[in-house]
Amino acid sequence: MNDTIDTATLRLILKSQYHAGLAMLREAIERCPDDIWLSTQPRNAYWQVAYHALYFTHFYLQKDHQAFHPWAEHQSAVQNPDGIPGPPEPGSTLPLIPEPYTRTQALACWDVCDQVVDSAVDALDLASPESGFPWYKMSKLEHQLVNLRHLQHHAAQLADRLRAALDTGVRWIGAGRSS
Repeated sequence: MNDTIDTATLRLILKSQYHAGLAMLREAIERCPDDIWLSTQPRNAYWQVAYHALYFTHFYLQKDHQAFHPWAEHQSAVQNPDGIPGPPEPGSTLPLIPEPYTRTQALACWDVCDQVVDSAVDALDLASPESGFPWYKMSKLEHQLVNLRHLQHHAAQLADRLRAALDTGVRWIGAGRSS
């Protein structure tokens, strides 16, 4: 019995799961009605959760934090560029979060994120004992699994909001496209 998996197969699996998770998030974004998109009930608006999931999926697909280049319409002159507010920074004159992103903007960001998956996964050193992000003390491979869980957590959060508000769901996608 062979207990090892080759890196090429592992990369195909990661790409497939990123594309599947992103496809479910895209469907949740597309199905969201306008009145729910901006509503702050519950606490974080739908657009905030969608953008947060996209931002960090894209961010953590990178080799390290210095390699990250956000999509063209990203609002960086804020305290919390991912869209989810933390405690205000004392003395900061920057807004706490970005202005709301439209659904069209979120889908444009989604396109960028989905398009980078294959090349980003191919560029990762999956055998590295370091994540590339000093605040995460784990291997690069484990960090990618954490990133996938984060993406799916928020896709499910948004799908649940749709189910509660409209009694409609987001279809399950078990595997996404692969290169």
